[in-house]
Amino acid sequence: MSPDEFRRHAHAMVDWMADYLADVGTRRVVPDVRPGDVRRRLPGAAPEAGEPFERLFADFRDVIVPGMTHWNHPGWFAYFPANASPPSILAEMLVSTLGAQCMSWQTSPAATELEQVAMQWLRDLLGLDAGFTGVIQDTSSTATLVALLTARERATAHAAGAVGLRDAGAPALTVYASTEAHSSVPKGVKLAGYGLEQLRLIGVDDAYAMRPDLLERALADDAAAGRRPACVVATLGTTSSTAVDPLRPIGDLCRRYGAWLHVDASYAGAAGLLPECRWMFDGMELADSFVMNPHKWLLVNFDCSAYFVRDVDATLRTFQTSPEYLRTAYDPEVANFRDWGVQLGRRFRALKLWFVLRSYGAEGLRTMLRAHIALAAEFRRRVEAEPDFEVVAPSPLGLVCFRHRPAGMDHPAALDEHNRALLAEVNRDGSVHLTHTSLGGHYVLRLAVGQWQTGREDVERAWSLIRRASAY
Repeated sequence: MSPDEFRRHAHAMVDWMADYLADVGTRRVVPDVRPGDVRRRLPGAAPEAGEPFERLFADFRDVIVPGMTHWNHPGWFAYFPANASPPSILAEMLVSTLGAQCMSWQTSPAATELEQVAMQWLRDLLGLDAGFTGVIQDTSSTATLVALLTARERATAHAAGAVGLRDAGAPALTVYASTEAHSSVPKGVKLAGYGLEQLRLIGVDDAYAMRPDLLERALADDAAAGRRPACVVATLGTTSSTAVDPLRPIGDLCRRYGAWLHVDASYAGAAGLLPECRWMFDGMELADSFVMNPHKWLLVNFDCSAYFVRDVDATLRTFQTSPEYLRTAYDPEVANFRDWGVQLGRRFRALKLWFVLRSYGAEGLRTMLRAHIALAAEFRRRVEAEPDFEVVAPSPLGLVCFRHRPAGMDHPAALDEHNRALLAEVNRDGSVHLTHTSLGGHYVLRLAVGQWQTGREDVERAWSLIRRASAY
């Protein structure tokens, strides 16, 4: 493809992209397809000769797009927000054009230094103290794994020093998280080599937040049995209900028992931009690491996970490797982010974060966050005003957990099945999409407000569909 051909096709694609962003709200949120429908429309083998780009783009438009779920739809109320704002999309286009490999300073000096600047900006906007240093990971699952591995190495080193040998007589290392913690925690515990038998799932209170008294009991029991508490994962904004674990008492316990405190604020961390939401961060000075995802609620498209850590040296001791072919004369004075996580190769993710922060500004982002929180509060009030509906968890941010409970329907299994059918009926319309979870053993519905184009009319449409479905 020549530069002139590239220019012509690129212009056509940008026109399509702009139209898509403008009219995505007219599409079904989730496609009406069955497993195998798309695959059957695709060739069974790669072509021997190259095909015209017009044909490729036509297949994308006519086969692929109709089979896609549209996470940027204003009626997207499922799972969690996953925004792709125009400035972020444009940044990705530039990154793809540059084709940069950003594993070290020398391989892309500007990428490394822009990442340092953008992460400092984000740290300050979130109200985190200067003791944190930021690095971009791909996802929170990776960031949590990085924290677990670093905690393991630190705990192993301490245990080795206590017994004089690194692997002779060293105690088992234990990890703690609430029963509402994300599934990436047990997965990370397995990958980091602790073993699932060393994961302690701590019970929660009526608001689904970790109970510090139960954590203290588990820590004390393990210490008394000769095990070493290595890491506690606290969650700010659990996936199911946005429950907020109390950081200060958890952090105090971590200090007492020498455990690394990792804070998972994947979705809710964006609310740190709002002074009125900083209550969630009380005790953050006791945390060793913190992760939030700009690719959820902060208008940066996937993937871009912001990981902040206090002990950079511990991170480097865990991940640093210096084969001769990677060494440069600048290594002593620069950050080589390949040494800050699992991956060697790294994408230029900082550009889209920088574009978003500059395009919207702090106040523009705060305005959006406040609007989403207000829409969720309005929806909650509608639910509370109906005698046959109930809210089942606190909703401090943009997520409301609720269910329909008709008069006379008290059997748990019947209620679960009723709400399962209600959700299917709501989603059948295609103009909105909600998901469910289980809280306290009950099937409940979730409405998550957080897409950049979502407005009051979209929330009202969702509520109208819910009311109509509840009448069946």
